[in-house]
Amino acid sequence: MDFIKELTWRGMIHTVMPGTEEQLASGMTTAYLGIDPTADSLHIGHLVGVMMLKHFQRAGHKPIALVGGATGMIGDPSMKSQERKLLDEETLRHNQEAIKKQLARFLDFDSDAPNAAELVNNYDWMKNFSFLDFIRDVGKHITVNYMMAKDSVKKRLSGESQQGMSFTEFSYQLVQGYDFLNLYREKNCRLQLGGSDQWGNITTGTELIRRTLGGEAFALTCPLITKADGGKFGKTESGNVWLDRRYTSPYKFYQFWLNVSDEDAEKYIKIFTELPQEEIMALVEEQKADPGKRPLQKRLAKEITTMVHSAEDYETAVEASQMLFGNNTAEILHKLDEETLLAVLDGVPQYEVPRSAIEEGTKLADLLVDVAPVFPSKGELRKLAQQGGFSINKEKVQDVYAPVETCMLLNNKYILAQQGKKKYHLIVVKD
Repeated sequence: MDFIKELTWRGMIHTVMPGTEEQLASGMTTAYLGIDPTADSLHIGHLVGVMMLKHFQRAGHKPIALVGGATGMIGDPSMKSQERKLLDEETLRHNQEAIKKQLARFLDFDSDAPNAAELVNNYDWMKNFSFLDFIRDVGKHITVNYMMAKDSVKKRLSGESQQGMSFTEFSYQLVQGYDFLNLYREKNCRLQLGGSDQWGNITTGTELIRRTLGGEAFALTCPLITKADGGKFGKTESGNVWLDRRYTSPYKFYQFWLNVSDEDAEKYIKIFTELPQEEIMALVEEQKADPGKRPLQKRLAKEITTMVHSAEDYETAVEASQMLFGNNTAEILHKLDEETLLAVLDGVPQYEVPRSAIEEGTKLADLLVDVAPVFPSKGELRKLAQQGGFSINKEKVQDVYAPVETCMLLNNKYILAQQGKKKYHLIVVKD
């Protein structure tokens, strides 16, 4: 596989330094990509870089994922208007381990292949570097004029930001540049990958390698991912879409991809899956012929949910999606785990009731009118049931005076009351 050709048709190339293609054609090349360890999970904004590393390894080259423990303690000024909170070493180490587990779903770290992936942390070579050594051995090779010319610096100093820029942040590009120099020296790393906003930092590294060792290194960046409507990719009303299920459930993760626009789906399926070009083009044609079937979104959501989570999580998410809108879905509802159930019913009004109300055989009408104010009156509830518009756990109920039984509880804790086709209420039983 030709790495640059592969990334080109996928729309994943922004800038390539001259000589990069020749370097890759000369044999197995080592490249690295930096990952910010400010959380113990990656979010989908990181996935473009991770997919670059994945394609790089598929092309027979050796990927290095660099967790920026040292740079995470400083904060990259690129594309940011404010300085960020700095992290302690214990937090950074925890985050590094969590991130490696996620990366292992994309990259082969464990085989004995010559291009097996590696994970490194720049804190390991920066922690014992004294300030005097750094400014003598690194700082003297790069002029202030060169550093001031970078867009990330110019924007912060041009008055766009009220805060200006600290010396700590100004020095960031030197620290990142030294990472490249160190990996060039220690691991024969010839290429750095990153987002287009990193071009200035990456080229500082290639310049440092040239000036200190007389070596030649290369850079390749991908475009920053945008949405067709101009909104920020990967952001929802509740914040980032995370890869860790503790922060974004597999169901919500699946739903994010399922609900992207047609235009975005065509772009994202090239970037975030390994599907070959012919298969993607066939899906694009299928979408044009019948947009209502949304084959692009469905396939995108399947591929990426399976890759990040599992095939089982994908199947559960599909079933859960059908549960709200399909018929005869009581069986699906009873199979859902608590995490998925709550994700599907996010935003549905909730009512807490004591477990004693269930165990004492309270009648449905009493539970839903007196104990939890789901319905304003028993008369209204009775009328709704007679018209076939009342369900408990997706099963129609006509006798509103039937007792509530513990076998009705979903995950031994929840009852789903449905009013008409689309109005849901969740009863939460508290011990």
